[in-house]
Amino acid sequence: MREGLVDLCIVGTDRTTAGGDVANKIGTYLKALAAHDNGIPFYVALPSPTIDFAVVDGVREIPIEQRSADEVTTMTGRTADGRIESVRIVPDGSNVANYGFDVTPARLVTGLITERGVIAATREELARAFPERAEAAARPTRSAAE
Repeated sequence: MREGLVDLCIVGTDRTTAGGDVANKIGTYLKALAAHDNGIPFYVALPSPTIDFAVVDGVREIPIEQRSADEVTTMTGRTADGRIESVRIVPDGSNVANYGFDVTPARLVTGLITERGVIAATREELARAFPERAEAAARPTRSAAE
């Protein structure tokens, strides 16, 4: 990106908030920051069912999966005599975080590529593009007792 070899970034998303924040595999946020820092457009391609109109703030409201610490504390390889072994690469007792996803705030998203066109990553534009979904999420739900 720094050398001008990237024209634009397009990533996917597992979940998009009503406000345009996107949750995707870990590292997506860092790509968005790098694109922003280098003046490169950052787009997110998504099918509209991944938009969750009940969630407004992705950072606060989307739980992020923690994966097994073993994925980052051990390595598996072949020894000189041909055996396959796993070895621990961090000291015993080391604290480890192994997040599977991160959330990219809407302010870093140039546009959301949907089946209804490219949409600004804002609550207003998402609601305008998918009014039936936004309105359904805004309606109070009835309890089974009613």
